[in-house]
Order: sequence, then structure tokens, then C-alpha cells
Amino acid sequence: MIALSLAEIAAVVGGQTHDIPDTSVQVTGPVVRDSREVVPGSLFAAFVGERVDGHDYARQVVEAGAVAVLAARPVGVPAIVVDDVQTALGALARHVVGRLGTTLVALTGSAGKTSTKDLIAQVLGRKAPTVFTPGSLNNEIGLPLTALSATEETRFLVLEMGARGIGHIRYLTGLTPPRIGLVLNVGSAHIGEFGGREQIAQAKGELVEALPPASEGGAAILNADDPLVKAMASRTQAKVVLFGESAEADVRAENVRLTDSGQPSFRLHTPSGASDVTMRLYGEHHVSNALAAAAVAHELGMSAEEIALALSEAGSLSRWRMEVTERPDGVTIVNDAYNANPESMRAALRALAAMGKGRRTWAVLGKMAELGDEALAEHDAVGRLAVRLNVSKLVAVGGIEASWLQLGAYNEGSWGEESVHVSDAQAAVDLLRSELRPGDVVLVKASRSVGLESVAQALVEAGEGEVAAR
Repeated sequence: MIALSLAEIAAVVGGQTHDIPDTSVQVTGPVVRDSREVVPGSLFAAFVGERVDGHDYARQVVEAGAVAVLAARPVGVPAIVVDDVQTALGALARHVVGRLGTTLVALTGSAGKTSTKDLIAQVLGRKAPTVFTPGSLNNEIGLPLTALSATEETRFLVLEMGARGIGHIRYLTGLTPPRIGLVLNVGSAHIGEFGGREQIAQAKGELVEALPPASEGGAAILNADDPLVKAMASRTQAKVVLFGESAEADVRAENVRLTDSGQPSFRLHTPSGASDVTMRLYGEHHVSNALAAAAVAHELGMSAEEIALALSEAGSLSRWRMEVTERPDGVTIVNDAYNANPESMRAALRALAAMGKGRRTWAVLGKMAELGDEALAEHDAVGRLAVRLNVSKLVAVGGIEASWLQLGAYNEGSWGEESVHVSDAQAAVDLLRSELRPGDVVLVKASRSVGLESVAQALVEAGEGEVAAR
């Protein structure tokens, strides 16, 4: 964060100083909410969670070097006391962003946000210092913490914005007003909370409504292949840039194919030129993510050649997202267990099918959360797709939603042997340990709450153990 005195911070957030001998002392380190992340010069934001109250760590963080605590009550050590810590954190982020001459890029969408954000950060990082959302910290707490990590040297600030209802993105853009806004897609993620795709589109479109007009440099980057996203052009006065495989897209892909290992390759076309891309990431769905990143980079002055080179060299920065591990015994584990919705599940299955040509493939899948009335139909459809893609075996893990996955596969299959339902992650691990053989490819994917990353990790460790035993 830019250096600010405790007096300045108190004025910005409307707080009262307590137990601070000298309010001219500056915060020179990061703003953090986890006591384990405190370093000398930090400001510690004390949040009250379901299990932990940050105020209880006040003395510990000051002893570790925190300059003060942003708190909801006096804590016996230097503190700025406010009515609401979350509101104060947002006000501080708004102030810091306003002080910086940083170009702020914000993105949202139902699927692919984190992967696309990571691509944008890697591409723009070749041009100038870039700060970006770590992982998926895209809510009302994670977003201001990321913004506050920017410094005077930061040229680009790339922020992922999530939403679970109408007004959420409007709130986030109020804290960190973007100049460039990217909407990837409108899918089924959280449809149970929103009530329908039209409502999701309404919420995601709040991002483009927050952009400055074209005359002030505002640019809305929209998916030409998604009608609900493309229609958002009418909701902004910013310049509209379309990306996608559609012929009308300003930034588009041609000659899309997958390599033998399942990595996308295509010809990138931009308004200023074209260049070839072969990605290190796995799955054709990354083509759309790459085009979105390319559209942002082109808008910020990068050439087609620069963008193509950066995309070809970019990797995965966030864990458990198509994370590929080649075991020494020839088994390939694809850990995509961070989260799941119908769109990302279909994309992952298609990637598995491409990666596993000529090999046995396993799809270890669990429930997709927050689908409301669509849950049964969507789980059934994913199970059926696994069979249609000739996945060798679907292992459905967990309760009722997993049984719907398995039933879809069973009804679509010919012999009833294309799928199996197991009770939990350990049962899945036990099954796979007994049946995997060299050359197999295993995809592991479910909503975050299922915790199927433990299956992927156990399978990776099993391969290491077998080699050690030999």
C-alpha cells in the first residue's frame, strides 16, 4: 500500500484513534486480515468470523510488527476504531485507488473469471508492473485488500469481481472504479440464488454500467459469442470491444484446434494484426479466456505479436484449476476441483476427452452447488455428456446430486458399466487406487464445498509412494 499515516487513515475511514501515542506513524506494509500475514509496517483488519474474532489477535499482530489494528472496538493496543470494519476497508481502498495513477481493469462472468484474470495479469505484466486478485478473492473483503496492495509503481490493477445477487458488482465498482470492464459470460453458476439467467445478466452488467464514457477512456470488453453479454453494449457509454470466435468480433480466433496433449492452438486476430498462439493450459474453453485477455491487452496498447507470445507462455497461477500432474507411473491427474458449475463441468469433460485420446479416462465428479430448481436436470445432463464423450468411467462422489450424475450416465450408457456412485472421497480414492493403470487420465471436479481436491492429492501421492516403494 502507499504509505499513509494513522491520522490520515482515521480521517479517510471516519474512525477514532485509540492507544496510539503518535498518529503520524505510517503504515508502510500491506493491509491484512490474517494474523499470519502480518509483517512490520502492516495494518491488521480485525474481522469477526463464524469461528474466529480478529480482535482476539490484536496484541499478537502488534507484537509481530503491525502498526495498528483497524477494529470495531478498542483492543488495548494501537487501533483505529470504526463502526464497521468492512465499510472502513472499502473506504480506504477507494481512497488509495483514487490517489494512484493506475489503470484499473475489472472482470466478471459466470465461469472462467479466475483463469482469465490470471491470463490478463501475465500478459499485462510483460508491459508494466501489475497487481491482480490472488486466487478468487473477489468479494467485498478480498477485492479491497487486493486494491490496497497496489503501490506507486503499479501501472495495472486487475480485479476479479464476483456476485451472488443484484447490486453486488455495483458495490464493488464503487470501491474500485474500473476504466476497462470485461464480461466473460452469463451461465448457470449461482442460478439458484439469482433465480434465472436474465437476473444473472442484470447483475453482471452492473460492471459495464460503472465504466466511464469512451471520451474518458472507458472500454467495455464483451463476449460476442454470448447473446446476453453482447446485449450489454446498450448499457454503457464506454467504447465496446467484442471478442470471440464470431466473425463480428474485434478480437477473434481462427483455426482453433487442440494439440495431441489437449492444449489449444489458434490464430489470434486483432484490429492491428494477427499472430499464432499455442497455449500451455489445457482445454478448448481457454480459447475464449485467452481472447478476452487479448482484447484487454490490445486496448491497453499491446501488439498482436506481444499478446500472442505472452499467451503462449502463460501458465496457471491459481491452484486446483486444470492442474495437471504426470505421475511417474504414467497416470495423469487433472485437478480441477476448486469449483464447478454446468458450463465449467462441460468444458472440463471436453478437455479430458481431448487429453485422453487413445487412453482410458476417468471423470471423478461431485455436486454442483447453488443450482436451485435446475439441479437435477443439470447433474443428469453432465452425467450423460460424460458418456457421449466416451469417458471410460464416471465416478460420482457424494450424496443425492452425485446420484443424479451417475443416473444420467447410466441412462445414457449401453452396458451400465460406464459409471459408478461412491459415498465419499475416500471411497473414490480406494476405488481408483485399485483400478488405475499406467496411461490413464483422471479428472477431478466438483463445487468447492465437496472438497474433492483431497482425491486428486491422494492420487498424486499414491503415485509417488509406488515409485518410492520400487
